[in-house]
Amino acid sequence: MSDNDTRPTDAEVEAELKGVPEDMIDRTSDNDELAKLREELETARQDVLYAKAETQNVRRRMEKDVADARAYAATGFARDILSVADNLSRALESIPADLREDDKFKNLVAGLEATGREIEKVFSSHGIVRIAAMGLPLDPHQHQAMIEMPSADAEPGTVIQELQAGYMIKDRLLRPAMVAVAKKPD
Repeated sequence: MSDNDTRPTDAEVEAELKGVPEDMIDRTSDNDELAKLREELETARQDVLYAKAETQNVRRRMEKDVADARAYAATGFARDILSVADNLSRALESIPADLREDDKFKNLVAGLEATGREIEKVFSSHGIVRIAAMGLPLDPHQHQAMIEMPSADAEPGTVIQELQAGYMIKDRLLRPAMVAVAKKPD
């Protein structure tokens, strides 16, 4: 070995390794080790990138789930309250015109109508809207056909009677409209 060079020469290394079994000698060069380390580093970088991407995806999914939970939290309650709104609507429809004009019932009718308007206002504020049905073609995503009725006035497959109102909550179906659909007269 020279005074300036601290690394042993190949000949010196070979001389020291005489007598050592071949399977115990590591013959890989520094370049091979460096290439291997670079490959491991690149693999680690890829793993970190994939982990970051997966973390972002999980965060986005969680944010969407939280937003959906907020938007549709009232779904169960809304379904339950729909029957109350239906009963109120049926009660108002069943009041004969002569009783509506009777002084004894005027305030009662006005109170029931105000309650109906308030329910509609609350529904609207929570993104609950009534599904349009009358005169429209049957939409199986929003309407549930209960009966077919012969009709000369309407095209077959057109909703001619709404048996029960349907509702959407934002972009999801809360309850389908139960309808009667026109068919060709016999």
